[in-house]
Amino acid sequence: HVQLVESGGGSVQAGESLRLSCAASYTDSILWMGWFRQAPGKEREGVAVIGTRGGSTYYADSVKGRCTISQDAAANTLYLQMHSLNPEDTAMYYCAAAAAGVVWYGPLVSKSYNHWGQGTQVTVS
Repeated sequence: HVQLVESGGGSVQAGESLRLSCAASYTDSILWMGWFRQAPGKEREGVAVIGTRGGSTYYADSVKGRCTISQDAAANTLYLQMHSLNPEDTAMYYCAAAAAGVVWYGPLVSKSYNHWGQGTQVTVS
């Protein structure tokens, strides 16, 4: 079972930036990794995902141009650089991974991912 540990969340002012990190215990069988978020009373939504083999990326429309997802394959670490944060970005951010063989519903669909971290809170005021 892949363990995912997020870090980098915090409380910031609107317009500021944050970089989230996700350390994975291993990624040998992982084909996709990504960031999802869930605000109170809302559904979990895909923010940004990356294919670990080819590097393809997908972003939610709400973060395009403000966020960049990247990976350090050697360090088994995933990043999400976020700029121009606004209060609508306030949520718990989760790191997710999709292993080979998982049922695929699409890159930004949460049920495509079978490994999840505990989350890191981002609050923008």
